[in-house]
Amino acid sequence: MNLKLRFALLFTSFVAAILFIACTGIYFLYSTYREDDYYNRVQSEGNDLYDIYSNLKQKSPVVQQEDILRVHRIALVNERLYVLDSTGSLIFSLGNRININFPILDLKRVKKSRVIRFTDVNNHQIVVVYKPAQNQYLITTAFDRVGLRKLSTMKLILASVFGGSLLLTAVMSFLFVRQAIKPIVELSNQMQRTNELNLSERIFVKPAKDEINAIAQNFNAMLERIKTAFEFRKSYVHHTSHELRTPLAVMLSQTEAALNSNYDVEGYRKVLISLKEDQQNLIELTNSLLLISQNEQIEFMDEWPYLRIDELLFDTVAYFNKSFPDAKTAFSFDNLPSEDEQLMVKGNESLLRAAFMNLMKNAYLYSEDQSVNIRLITDNKTVRIKFQNKGDQLSVEEAEKMMIPFFRGSNVGKKKGFGLGLAIINRIIIIHKGSLSYKAISENLNSFVVVLPVKK
Repeated sequence: MNLKLRFALLFTSFVAAILFIACTGIYFLYSTYREDDYYNRVQSEGNDLYDIYSNLKQKSPVVQQEDILRVHRIALVNERLYVLDSTGSLIFSLGNRININFPILDLKRVKKSRVIRFTDVNNHQIVVVYKPAQNQYLITTAFDRVGLRKLSTMKLILASVFGGSLLLTAVMSFLFVRQAIKPIVELSNQMQRTNELNLSERIFVKPAKDEINAIAQNFNAMLERIKTAFEFRKSYVHHTSHELRTPLAVMLSQTEAALNSNYDVEGYRKVLISLKEDQQNLIELTNSLLLISQNEQIEFMDEWPYLRIDELLFDTVAYFNKSFPDAKTAFSFDNLPSEDEQLMVKGNESLLRAAFMNLMKNAYLYSEDQSVNIRLITDNKTVRIKFQNKGDQLSVEEAEKMMIPFFRGSNVGKKKGFGLGLAIINRIIIIHKGSLSYKAISENLNSFVVVLPVKK
């Protein structure tokens, strides 16, 4: 059973239960009202006839049915009147005699309660009243033909209303559920159609703010993330294969040339040195690709400790100066923080150190004078670290593409590289909920700005 039919049946069942309770309640309430009303009419009619009987009894010891009928006509269907004495013996009757076994009446109970009402097997309603002044018992019976006919008609009407309402509810619920889960059906169809060739397709989202539209919005957002990741993987694999193929082809051609030539010892030594350089470049490229792949799987973790960003920068600068002794590195504060929390950043120390190291290395390699200027700016919400150098600047178009893996700007000249450094740095900064941006300043001044959130 599909979800649409299940919801329709469930909704119809709930409405059916409500309708059944309502119709049953109406029927029994009306039935009780009819019965009580007719009991009152029977009792009132009996009292009227008994008053006539008592008045006639005072005038004549013998009272006949014709005497009462001349004064008061019978108003109820099958109306009968019986008067019993204190011992339960019949002393007067009005109307056709019916089979009432008077001894079965609990006269003591009648005398105590004064009034008892009941209905016999033929639906005759009987009212027994004790008259204490006369010490007599008055039994009045009648048949509510009109009321029972109305009750039967009401039963038929309620059954028709129940059946018609149930049918209408079933149809309306099916149409309603069909419309309500339409986005889910579209979502299912979109899932079936989605592959690497049509990741740009999206589900139409209505302006209404409900759970179904929220699911559609989340699915579209998920498709966007998948598309971005898939395009990244596609580009990553394409550029990776290209970058790996080039050094391997060079190494293969050098090896084949050496095998086909009769070099002396010095010639073979030059070939091996060249192969060694290519192998080192290949190892560096492989490590960079591996680092990008690993960082793609890492996410921000709340368990990471808080680090003092200035201390981390001092340590990184010291390590960088050992690796590049000719580098001219300067580190300064643009403003002194008023509290230590303005320098506390939650993060992974090794990842942040690698990002800062790469930024300093880039600034050094593409600098005119091998100088790197690092500036630290703090406020209550973020800490900004500027890595500046003097050198050729990137154009606006190049600045927009600089985070793409394997992209290299026109300012690289003949310097070796793979265009992976900034992609790795940007991924590390994003993991730490920060941002990386580039700005070209006047007089050939380049500035890379890292913004990280601080402890609140």
